[in-house]
Amino acid sequence: MSDSGPRPSVAVLDYGSGNLRSAVRAVERAGADVVLTSDAAVAEAADGLFVPGVGAFEACMTGLTSVGGERIIERRLIADRPVLGICVGMQILFGEGIEHGVRTEGCGEWPGTVERLQADIVPHMGWSTLEVPEGSRMFDGVADERFYFVHSYGVRRWLLDTDGTPFTAPHVTWTDYGTDRFVAAVEHGPLWATQFHPEKSGDAGRRLLENWLATL
Repeated sequence: MSDSGPRPSVAVLDYGSGNLRSAVRAVERAGADVVLTSDAAVAEAADGLFVPGVGAFEACMTGLTSVGGERIIERRLIADRPVLGICVGMQILFGEGIEHGVRTEGCGEWPGTVERLQADIVPHMGWSTLEVPEGSRMFDGVADERFYFVHSYGVRRWLLDTDGTPFTAPHVTWTDYGTDRFVAAVEHGPLWATQFHPEKSGDAGRRLLENWLATL
């Protein structure tokens, strides 16, 4: 993004999950002033909120709840203030996760179940291309690029609302891994999320973060 104007402020939510320093550095390089925080007031006041996540769905939800993260996310979205979730930080935005037979309730911003990938080799670790819908702001300039994934779980089924009807978000991006197919990213108003790691995806990941910062 351009260096001519003021840098937007971004809060990286610290709830005990993920390599937070790499996330902070990546967002700073993309053009933001970044603070790592678990303070609700700081997280709600920032221009953008970055929600990382690594590890098990249940552990991430426990950590998120411990700092009131689900309420922070909800209040920001009600106020139309941007949020970006990454990896498990994307997964916890869905209705539920199932790992090792344990079902854990997520934030419920989108319907859908996070479940184990059905592939010959798990985890999915490496670079993949994406099926990006037309009109995506997230992937402007990088729709044909590859992004870096490290995960064993994902949203493999088309999103269904609570009444069983298909849920429609403006832009849902998919990718394939072996014979499996899962949600790679979602853009829905102020809420964006990616299953892959933009902070580990080189120039394409930096451009994606710049695209997000341009919405702040």
